[in-house]
Amino acid sequence: MIRRYGNPPVPGRRHRLRPGAYGLLVRDGGLLLTHQSQPEPEFQLPGGGIDAGEGALRALRREVFEGTGWIIGQARWLGAYRRFAFMPDHGWHAEKLCHVWVARPIRRLSDPTEPHHSARWASPRAAMDLLADPGARAFLSRFRGLI
Repeated sequence: MIRRYGNPPVPGRRHRLRPGAYGLLVRDGGLLLTHQSQPEPEFQLPGGGIDAGEGALRALRREVFEGTGWIIGQARWLGAYRRFAFMPDHGWHAEKLCHVWVARPIRRLSDPTEPHHSARWASPRAAMDLLADPGARAFLSRFRGLI
């Protein structure tokens, strides 16, 4: 069974399954985060949705680059969790199946290509306060020894 974090599903509301890949991106004791300024400002683990026909690791690399401008290496899968959320970019409610990896940011190639995103470094302690998603915080807490 995959653990759920955050709010339970709303009875009677349809939630589309949306698998995603997210990274604890560790370098020199810091954690690379994504700051999304719109529709509501929040800090996130870099990552996002896995497209149809795309593998999770490929999606992680693509989404990290789009949201941060960094390429990553040495990725290792840590686990998964679920959360129910409204996705304002898509206009629908989702059951997000979040696969979490730990990886090393190798090199910054560009600014983020995803609109309203920026890459920000934080200490693991600061990231615990910054991350909006309770599942992301739980994984960071659980695997803090990797940082």
